[in-house]
Amino acid sequence: METDALLQTTLRSNMFKDRTIITIAHRINTILDSDRIVVLDHGRVAEFDTPSELVKKKGLFYELVREAGLLGSVDTSSAVE
Repeated sequence: METDALLQTTLRSNMFKDRTIITIAHRINTILDSDRIVVLDHGRVAEFDTPSELVKKKGLFYELVREAGLLGSVDTSSAVE
């Protein structure tokens, strides 16, 4: 957990501003503040959008966020551009 927190802090620093970062994660909280999320299901793209839009659609990503108890962590009041 400490290593993950350090990694996330580093990736969110100015050093990586204006960079594309591809994150493969099993922990939902690791990717909640990503610009876009691709949800794979059996090796196929099942969903692709912003975290807030994916939660609004109540599909696979929504279920993962709900199961993790993180629905309150996703701002669904506006879409990320």
